[in-house]
Amino acid sequence: MRNPWLALEAGADAAQRAGALRRAHETFLTGGTVDAPVREVVADSWRRCAGARLAPESMAGVEVDDAGLALRRERHPLARAMPLFRELLGTIADDGAHLLSVCDERGTMLWVEGHPQVLRRAERMNFVPGSQWAERASGTNAPGTALAVGHAVQIFAAEHYCRPVQAWTCAAAPVHDPRTGRVVGAVDLTGGDHLASPHSLALVQATARAAEARLAALGPGPDDAGTPPDGGLLAVLGRDEARLHRPGAGSLRLVRRHSEILLLLAAHPDGLTGEALARELYGERDVNPVTLRAELSRLRQLLGPLLASRPYRLRHRPYTDYDAVGEALAADDPAAALDAYTGPLLPASEAPGVVRLRRLLENRLRRHLLSGAEPGLLERWLCTAGAEDDLEAWEALHGLRPSARTAARVRELSALYGLAPGAVGTARRA
Repeated sequence: MRNPWLALEAGADAAQRAGALRRAHETFLTGGTVDAPVREVVADSWRRCAGARLAPESMAGVEVDDAGLALRRERHPLARAMPLFRELLGTIADDGAHLLSVCDERGTMLWVEGHPQVLRRAERMNFVPGSQWAERASGTNAPGTALAVGHAVQIFAAEHYCRPVQAWTCAAAPVHDPRTGRVVGAVDLTGGDHLASPHSLALVQATARAAEARLAALGPGPDDAGTPPDGGLLAVLGRDEARLHRPGAGSLRLVRRHSEILLLLAAHPDGLTGEALARELYGERDVNPVTLRAELSRLRQLLGPLLASRPYRLRHRPYTDYDAVGEALAADDPAAALDAYTGPLLPASEAPGVVRLRRLLENRLRRHLLSGAEPGLLERWLCTAGAEDDLEAWEALHGLRPSARTAARVRELSALYGLAPGAVGTARRA
């Protein structure tokens, strides 16, 4: 059976496959359909990129200056694993054909190392320290897609969504905090077509596991004191089904209803009665109380003693990516908030309590971005899922950085909403 994370199966012709992928890429861009030989992991990534309205000619933006980069490197847990990365992958990266890179959990490149000639070539696509390689910013690519799906993956040639990157092939694996299971970044090898082999994928996977073992042996870092050790970490942004990472228990993917319940209990640390929790989940619908008790019983089988009753509550509250965005906004750091914001909160959920939390977070983030008036941050916001039709943000961006593209988008959305194009703030006044 073919490994879905490998770009080329044994015996495949790389040149022939690259041509077929280019044709499939054009078919998707023009008609929205995915043809063979595109792998499912790549097709899903293309759909996410298209949903975020990412232009196929987009290039990664450099968002962190030298001073900010030095600070992020100093504070990041993977700084302690860099000697190991260099030991295991550095000689490969120095051979004149590959690059070793390490990004943080948001897709920001912290280290990019290798032969100077290859580094200069990579600069043409902004594959440099401080650049943003999350899928929402740079399309399908191994580090960004590995972070998006939580698994090691190869991306070959025209599997990259953005054309400036299609001359390259890369293999990347996410790295987890050994205490909490939280993804803290990804390690990547980037080079030519020869990287599309089982060897490179196995190598980055083994390197990521070795880094996790090294971090476990070193113990908590200087910035780990505030990491919640008991409740774990709950990822709820940009995904329909939450993922819970618990110390010593690994990662658990929850079905949609359990995702909603766990999020709502995390948002109400003092607990909720059965009646109150039912209102948050079902609104005014008449739902038999047995239905909720059955869902909670199944969830307790997964969570064990973490879930308590009378009222329903979590004995140890998990830290959520929703919290990370809120904390950054409270610190008046919209750039960090946008880094942590990977998409709407459980976007497919229609539970009233979840919808309310989703709107609160989106409105807080939008207010900070609109009041800050930074074009780069507004552009990033407009590339996130659910924000592509934000007329007020497009008007604000056009006022700060006018272009034919922003003008056309303002006209298009104004017509869609039945408004006359005008100055920044038209949408708010309406």
